[in-house]
Amino acid sequence: MALLLREADVRMILTMPLAIEAVEEAFRHLADNSAVLHPRQRLHIPGQSYLHYMAAGDSGGGYMGLKIYTSSREGLRFLLPLFDTRSGDLVALIEADYLGQMRTGAASGVATKLLANPDARTVAMIGTGSQARTQLEAVAAVRKIERVRAFGRDAQRREQFAEEMAVRLNITVRAVASAEGAVRGADIVVTSTTATEPVVFGAWLKPGAHINAIGANFPQKRELDDETVRRAGVIVVDSLQQSKQESGDLIQAFGDDAARWKNVRELAGIVAGKTAGQISGRAQPEQITLFKSNGIAIEDIVVAGRVYELARTRAIGTEIPMWQGDGRSAKGRSV
Repeated sequence: MALLLREADVRMILTMPLAIEAVEEAFRHLADNSAVLHPRQRLHIPGQSYLHYMAAGDSGGGYMGLKIYTSSREGLRFLLPLFDTRSGDLVALIEADYLGQMRTGAASGVATKLLANPDARTVAMIGTGSQARTQLEAVAAVRKIERVRAFGRDAQRREQFAEEMAVRLNITVRAVASAEGAVRGADIVVTSTTATEPVVFGAWLKPGAHINAIGANFPQKRELDDETVRRAGVIVVDSLQQSKQESGDLIQAFGDDAARWKNVRELAGIVAGKTAGQISGRAQPEQITLFKSNGIAIEDIVVAGRVYELARTRAIGTEIPMWQGDGRSAKGRSV
């Protein structure tokens, strides 16, 4: 029987250290070709809602599946069916909103660990929503952060964010009145907004800064101006194929100059370089590095596999009978 894991169940199990470890493993498996990935696709009902779906398989971990979610004016709903790669059995149905927030934060954590300067201490947070919380938690898990400056359009929300995260992480978090005030002098800049136009400008960045840009995953949307992308000496993405489809920050900055994509690296290669003792990320302390995150399905699948196994061990979740008696009715037939 499959295991139904609701949001509350996932929250009981999934920690940021676990998510970072799982996401780093996911990128190692992409690098050694033991994982396969299908980029996100979107089905749009004009004037109504979107259906988004993305799939991946991990032969090393033994799971495959897809994340399906809808977005509309009413909000978002996330579901992750998880399958065993060997038997094809459905092992879990997971409500995947919190899981998605954590794996997105964890990907930035992995990128920060490999790209940010080791002595990075100050963080600028642009955007103070739910994604921003797991972004900051992940960055603080891999660097000894001492100061955070947070800006969001809603003054009350950014003050609330600062108060909450200061207590949660036991560091100084201050709400500021402008994006520029947050970014100038910051060692690490995180953008997690719904912006369609740039909210961070290259002129604000100090030499050696690292940027995690996670908010824009439509080609017509962007958080970074052309100068930010131009100043980045190292540009890293989670998936080059997916970035060419939906990374508005890069698509718009590169324009018709397709040759610029040749200098974009995948995070899997940097993770593999670290494993082999040959990190191919930051070369100089003064370089500006950029991780453009879109969110890819292999992150979801590997994290979901860890959550499922721990749920079984801890007797968390609800068993749901499915296909009893005829689940193998297709055996021997062409499907």
